[in-house]
Amino acid sequence: MNTAATSVSAYPISRLRRLRMTGVLRAMVRETELSKKDFIYPLFVVPGGNVKREVSSMPGVYQMSVDNIVRECAEVHSLGIPAVIFFGIPEEKDEVGSGAYDDNGIVQRALRAVRNEVPGLLLITDVCLCEYTSHGHCGIVRGGEIVNDESVELLAREAVSHAAAGAGMVAPSDMFDGRVGAIRRALDENGFQNLPVMSYAAKYASGFYGPFREAAESTPKFGDRRSHQMDPANSDEALREVAQDIQEGADIVMVKPALPYLDVIYRVKERFGLPTAAYNVSGEYAMVKAAERAGWIDGERVMMEMLTGIRRAGADMILTYFAKEAAKALDRQQ
Repeated sequence: MNTAATSVSAYPISRLRRLRMTGVLRAMVRETELSKKDFIYPLFVVPGGNVKREVSSMPGVYQMSVDNIVRECAEVHSLGIPAVIFFGIPEEKDEVGSGAYDDNGIVQRALRAVRNEVPGLLLITDVCLCEYTSHGHCGIVRGGEIVNDESVELLAREAVSHAAAGAGMVAPSDMFDGRVGAIRRALDENGFQNLPVMSYAAKYASGFYGPFREAAESTPKFGDRRSHQMDPANSDEALREVAQDIQEGADIVMVKPALPYLDVIYRVKERFGLPTAAYNVSGEYAMVKAAERAGWIDGERVMMEMLTGIRRAGADMILTYFAKEAAKALDRQQ
């Protein structure tokens, strides 16, 4: 008796490893595809000329003046990345964040410059006041409270100012009640009916934002943002937030951060079917970079696994500081 044959025949007919044996087979049966077209690249715009300052907690990420932002956007576009999102750091800050809705503000200047020099790139703007207020909060503060309705009025002004300067999409990130509806009405009343709104619909009060606050110079001077950003323990509430933003006119909804909230991304996409974005935030990026520099991980492999996992969870697009690196890695894989 051939014992080897008997031993093999005891295995099931179905062997799932068969389709993993070669790279060609793995590619043919791959369920989730990552593409350069999935990426939105965040950029930090600062005053001055010829400024390019690396953010210490985010290797490879820079604060840049408008002239360098134009060069960066040209490179981004050449890599096949379709969109960027601008965060502005103004020359001066005040209690009402007036630099955010100044028609000659730092983001507005960047929009006009890039629109002229890189016309094929989609320009998205973050609509919030935290980078522009002297106290670092996302809206007006009265008596220690971050007030909702007055802040929303200023956010609507900011969105219209961005649209007039050339934004192709606005993205309110404040998490105040009613802001999507107010922004939609303001855009429509000012002739921007066709400008889409990408809402930070489920934005959590997360510890993963630390490096971003260095990059955007937006750390609150007192208190925190838990009164308006979501409790990390809640996911049903996220669905209510998303539903409200859709009702108010959001065209794309976003979950932020991405990695600790993959379940929320999945639930949002399954429930609503609307184009869904996820923000692969600064802390997620910084952890990979730190571990890579320490020699603990293969940074590129972890980056691609991370981004693929976000796509697999249901994200149609990913805001990520890895966009340029990932685009180059995808080119090498072809």
